Amino acid sequence: MTKLTVAIMVRSLSQALSAAAQAAERGADLVEFRLDEFTSDKAAITTLIEDSPLPSIVTIRPTFEGGQYTGSDSDRIPLFQAACAGTRKPAYIDVELIAYQKSPELRMAVQQLVSHPGQVNPTDTGLLLSNHDFTSRPIDLYQRIEAMLAAPACRVMKIVWRARSLRDNIEAFQIIEQRHRPTIALCMGEEGLASRVLAKKFGALVTYVAVEDGAGTAPGQPSVAQIKSLYRWDQIDAATQVFGVIGHPVGHSISPAFHNAGFDATGFNGIYLPMPIPPEYEHFKATVATWLACESLHFKGASVTIPHKQNLLRFVQETGGEIEPLSAKIGAANTLIVRPDGKLFACNTDYGAALDAVCDGLSITRDQLAGKRIAVLGAGGAARAIVAGFAHYGATVVIYNRTFDKAAQLASDFHNQPTQHSGSGSGSKSKVVAAKMDKLCDSCCEVYINCTSVGMSPSIDATAMNSACLLYTSDAADE
Repeated sequence: MTKLTVAIMVRSLSQALSAAAQAAERGADLVEFRLDEFTSDKAAITTLIEDSPLPSIVTIRPTFEGGQYTGSDSDRIPLFQAACAGTRKPAYIDVELIAYQKSPELRMAVQQLVSHPGQVNPTDTGLLLSNHDFTSRPIDLYQRIEAMLAAPACRVMKIVWRARSLRDNIEAFQIIEQRHRPTIALCMGEEGLASRVLAKKFGALVTYVAVEDGAGTAPGQPSVAQIKSLYRWDQIDAATQVFGVIGHPVGHSISPAFHNAGFDATGFNGIYLPMPIPPEYEHFKATVATWLACESLHFKGASVTIPHKQNLLRFVQETGGEIEPLSAKIGAANTLIVRPDGKLFACNTDYGAALDAVCDGLSITRDQLAGKRIAVLGAGGAARAIVAGFAHYGATVVIYNRTFDKAAQLASDFHNQPTQHSGSGSGSKSKVVAAKMDKLCDSCCEVYINCTSVGMSPSIDATAMNSACLLYTSDAADE
């Protein structure tokens, strides 16, 4: 079972033991004590391992591999020995593959402290050989893995690199699935979050987290509270279905919190992740196709936001999937569904959410929207979806926009289209017109829908309408 491991940079004995106690209280299984800068008190190191409330990994990470330790390999030896000097010993000693290969002195000393086929001094401490690349995926990744496998004393191999894209997570999962021996394969950075959260799904030995926000020892480490609560760590297993929100940027999205809470409430075995993908279609296509192709990932769909709503339509069309007719007319979709037979389906829920909100507020059905006058402020992507939805149900839609020509173009795309709904009468056509923003005060509409950026973060208290009818800043872009 994958062990949730809290990484602790040791500054003092009391600080480290306090952090380890917090880790235990919050549900961690292991702690990693990073002794990079805690090298002057060997007795305290022994006490730290003895008194830790959780089993421990001892690491002294040199600067050449992203750590803070500036001493020599030979100077590390007595520190590792101090960690193993008590009656309670660490579960693992982490040594970098590079150091293990280049320093016979360090290698021989470590082999005397860990369990291996030729060990004459019985111990349960295992050797964890590690390799890190903080810049990108190493070109000789698999040669490094083979070197770890060739070391007889190596009980656990750990390979970590900075993710170039979400696709790197899939390679990390495949390395774990090979199961040559207990394995840790993680990707650093925002794009590597999936490798940390889904490590349990694929059977990694360990995933690393921070004791609290901002206390991580590597880029992209979530806190133990985040992975346990937000990302449903305790519920994840091999059958967990994976969903996400695709966008760029996407780190600010509340969708993971919303959907994962829903999975909890319904008992659904799923996990919902942020999925940052750069804006270009080639990135979208390559990433989504790679995630879909990984059968053991069980990737079942995603919410899709700016700037990928058009990319989603193109991708589903190119792969032979189905597109909801109104989404095709809108020219954008925000939901990708992988059906049980593997076929893709794209739809747009933006207009449906607006329709439901308005109908609930007016206590009417969608078919009773016919004849209602709806004002839409803005002429961007969100406005396009909402105009299409209300026009489809026979409402009269007036588009108000700072740039009139843009509003007029949007109106022409949906004016005089068949409504095909009973509330609008047989054979009736939609009515969509454009108006200048300064005419909003003269509007006789019954509903006003803001699709501009006014009111978005960070100016969440701003409004597109005030007592003087309109508060619209010259630098507010249309959404």
